[in-house]
Amino acid sequence: MANRLSFVREPAGIALDNLWAHKLRSFLTLLGVIIAVTALIGVISAVNGLNSYVAEKVANFGVNVFYVTRFPIITNVKAYYEARRHNRKLTLEDYDYLKEGMVPRTVGAQDWRRYSVRGNGQSMDQVDIRGATPNIIDISTDKVGTGRFFTEGEYERRANVAFIGTDLADRIFPVQDPLGKTVTVDGVPFTVVGVAQKVGTVFGQSQDNFVYVPLTTLRKIWGEGGSDDDGLWVAIQTGTPGEMEQAKDQARALMRAREHVGYKDPDRFGVISSESVTSLWNDIFGGLANASIGIVSVFLVIGGIVIMNIMLASVTERTREIGVRKAIGARRRDILMQFLVESAVMSAVGGLTGVLSAGVVTNLVALVTPMPMRMPLGAVIFSVAVSSVIGIFFGLWPAVKASRLDPVVALRAEL
Repeated sequence: MANRLSFVREPAGIALDNLWAHKLRSFLTLLGVIIAVTALIGVISAVNGLNSYVAEKVANFGVNVFYVTRFPIITNVKAYYEARRHNRKLTLEDYDYLKEGMVPRTVGAQDWRRYSVRGNGQSMDQVDIRGATPNIIDISTDKVGTGRFFTEGEYERRANVAFIGTDLADRIFPVQDPLGKTVTVDGVPFTVVGVAQKVGTVFGQSQDNFVYVPLTTLRKIWGEGGSDDDGLWVAIQTGTPGEMEQAKDQARALMRAREHVGYKDPDRFGVISSESVTSLWNDIFGGLANASIGIVSVFLVIGGIVIMNIMLASVTERTREIGVRKAIGARRRDILMQFLVESAVMSAVGGLTGVLSAGVVTNLVALVTPMPMRMPLGAVIFSVAVSSVIGIFFGLWPAVKASRLDPVVALRAEL
C-alpha cells in the first residue's frame, strides 16, 4: 500500500514543484480550467439559490396548503383564452360547497382588489386589498405581528376592520401605534385591529403592502369584482404532507361533480400547489440552466486542450529523463502513470483555484445584488472531480507518447 501511495505521491510532487517553479506559465496554462470552474460553480450556485428562493418565497403557500382557483397554471396564451371562456369564477357558494365536502380539512378563501389607502395625512396607492375568511391567517404564510386578525363574529356581521402589512403601518403610522386607528380604503373607513409580521421582498417587490378585510365586507362594499377579477381562491390545508394528493383528488372530484364535467373532459378550474409552481419554474428555468452549464463546459474542454499541449511540450523537454528512467528499470505503465498523475494534479489545482474564485464571486454577487446565491458542497466536489478527469483525459495522449519512447533514442536526446 505504501509503495502504491509513493507511486502516486512522487509524480504529484513533481507536478506541484513544476507549477510553483513556473508560476506565470502555470497560471496561463490553468486559466481555462479556472474560468470554467468559476463559471460552472457560479451557474450552479445561481440555479440552486434561485430554486431555493422560489421554493421558500414564491411557491410557499403555507404548510400543506393548496388552492382551488378559476385557472390552473397556464403556460401559453391560447390555453389561457380557452380557460377564460370555459372556466367560471369561483364564488362564496363554491367555498361553502368545498368547505362542507372537505371536512375535516381546513378550508378558507381569499379575493383581491387594488385601491388607495389613506390615513393620518399619508397615503399609499395600488395596495393589495385582500378579502379573506377568518381562518386564512392560520392557512397562509402571513402571521400576526401585533394586535389580532379579525374574528368570525366580525366576518359574519361584515365589520369594517382591517389587518395591515408593515409597509402601511410604517408609512401611515410611523411614530404611532396603528391599533385602533382608522384608515380609508377607496374612501371607506376601516379600523385597524392588527399588523402582520414583516415578510420582506420577493425579486425586489415588497410583500408587506396589503390590507386584509373580511371577505364578506369586501363583497358588500365592492361587489364580486369586474371583468379582470378571477374570483375566489379557495385554500385547503391538510394535516400532513402525505394527505396532499388525496385531498387534491377529493377537491377535484367535488368540483368536477359541481361543474358537471364529463369523464373525458378537462377540468374547468385549477388546483394549484407549491409543487405545481416549482415544477413550472423548473420547466422554464431548467432548460436555460442546462444550456448555461453546457456552454460553460466548453471552457473546460478548452482548458483541457491547453493542458494537453503543455504536457506534450513537457514530454519533449523531459525525453532524456524518460530514457534514463526506462534504462534503470521503469516500465511503460510507470511512465504512463507519472504523466497522467501530473496532468490530473495540474488540472485539479486549476479546479481548486476556480473553487476559491467562485466562492469570492458568489459572495460578492450575493452581497451587492438581490440575486440569491447558494454554493452547494456537491458543486465544489463535482467541479474538482470533473477538472481532475479532464486532466486525465487530455493528459492520456502525452502520457502514452511518453511511455512509448524508445529508451535508446530517448537517451540520445539533447539536454
